[in-house]
Amino acid sequence: MKSQITNTVSDFFFEYETPRQVLVRNRKVGVVCRLIQLVVLAYIIGWVFIYEKGYQSTDKAVSSVFTKMKGVGYTNISGKERVWDVADYVFPPQGDSSFVVMTNYIITEGQEMGKCPELTGKHSCSSDSDCEGGSFKRTGHGQMTGVCVKANKTCEVLAWCPVENDHNIPEPAMLMSAENYTLFIKNSVTFPIFGVSRSNLVEGIEADYISKCLHDPKDAPLCPIFRLGDIVKLSGFNFETIARVGGAIGIVVDWTCNLDVDLKHCKPQYKFHGLYGNPEETDKNRASVGYNFRYAKHYLDNKVQKRTLLKVFGIRLDIIVQSLARKFDIIPTLTAIGSGVGIFGVATVLCDLVLLYLLPKREFYKNMKFKQTGTQKRDPDPDSDACSTETEK
Repeated sequence: MKSQITNTVSDFFFEYETPRQVLVRNRKVGVVCRLIQLVVLAYIIGWVFIYEKGYQSTDKAVSSVFTKMKGVGYTNISGKERVWDVADYVFPPQGDSSFVVMTNYIITEGQEMGKCPELTGKHSCSSDSDCEGGSFKRTGHGQMTGVCVKANKTCEVLAWCPVENDHNIPEPAMLMSAENYTLFIKNSVTFPIFGVSRSNLVEGIEADYISKCLHDPKDAPLCPIFRLGDIVKLSGFNFETIARVGGAIGIVVDWTCNLDVDLKHCKPQYKFHGLYGNPEETDKNRASVGYNFRYAKHYLDNKVQKRTLLKVFGIRLDIIVQSLARKFDIIPTLTAIGSGVGIFGVATVLCDLVLLYLLPKREFYKNMKFKQTGTQKRDPDPDSDACSTETEK
């Protein structure tokens, strides 16, 4: 018993097992096998290593964005001149990565809390019974008092009076000068796994250059100063159309970096996408056209609280940072190689199927590949099989 255990342990540690291979000379099967292996090799080299860069590990950046608008607008309404600066036309004013630049507006001045009729043609009535006191209409301006104003056949409401009339949107836009406003984008990214930090003010983008440059995809692709009209144009929109009713544009700052080369080659690319607002749209009756919101400025006039209401139409700019950094790593490299070697086994499996089930000599190949044994009692004499074989011959 002890000797048997010793032999088993010795065999386990000091013997090496290798699979038996059968060399088959068949041109068709050989060509199929090599073609499959060639396809697998092309996939590993072309797709896994070159295209997908399977020999590198990846990381996404932690980023921050700071923005600043510059430019002055001018309007003249019924002889009333006004200059609009950044504090007037940018919402919110803190320099966020998402903000609105006002391009058009409807202003209602001198509103105060009181009772007044709704707009003509809105919530029409013929008698007081049509105006339920104390109730609200979703599209109304206030709480109905229960009185029908006979003069314009609308319900009286408790609201900020006079109520806003936004039926007629100014055309062309009031602030067409917004086309020449400029946007400065300052962006920094950090790839924490690789310990790399970069800014869009890369090498060569100095203070003197920034004071003079204007972004152009061909001539000045790294300039962080953008003209609003150019942003709209590069997004595929028409400025006159989007300025009148508003819309949304996405500015993508793309950081795709290969950190196996010099760090100075890690530079941003700017891309522009129209997110909402179709300049080719001709259906004027479609719902929810453009982008707009309201805000009010409150003040006191002879101790009476009043406000100026503006319905703002503008271009919403969303700055989106997209990042992916790659660097050589031995772990994904070995993983890619190991999976590639495993895929080579597909050629063997397919060729075995052809040999064993499709070719005319499949029975011969089966006998060569597989050694069959019976369930009879084993002959203690190891030479008996050979002797019986020679006798049968």
